[in-house]
Amino acid sequence: MNDVPQTTPEAPSEPVVSNADTRWKFVRDVLVFELKLALNNVHNFVQIPMTLAVAIVDLVFRGKQDGERFYKVVEYGRTIDDSIGIYSIIDHRERSLNSDYTMDAVLKRVEGVIVREFEKGGTATSVKAAVDRAIDEMQARTGPVGDKAEEAIKRAAEKVRDTIKERGG
Repeated sequence: MNDVPQTTPEAPSEPVVSNADTRWKFVRDVLVFELKLALNNVHNFVQIPMTLAVAIVDLVFRGKQDGERFYKVVEYGRTIDDSIGIYSIIDHRERSLNSDYTMDAVLKRVEGVIVREFEKGGTATSVKAAVDRAIDEMQARTGPVGDKAEEAIKRAAEKVRDTIKERGG
């Protein structure tokens, strides 16, 4: 006879879900992303002076076409960038960038303003004023998007704070 009460372990009410698979995928993605960033930085470190040097050579020694060597080096650079594929870990996600606000689109807009002002015989002051108007217009159009982004950041920060509090932090 045993005076110690016998207890049988209770089955958990919910199956335990392991985060191990998703956690290790995340860790792998972070490590791969950081490695690719480092590789791309080395590539940029080499490519910047190389493209400048080749551009100078193209200006001094004309080839079959203007900038022939420079554009070839840029093509090699793009091939290397594509091979590194920095953002491949999120290829499955939809891109949220509006093509009107890429660096190329913004530069094209500003360049267009400057060219139009000089064609009209504008002075440096009128060119500056025209560029300022173009930038003000872009900022006015992106204002609501910036407000949405700021609000999303605030909500995310609040969720992180709540999670830390829930875990006793």
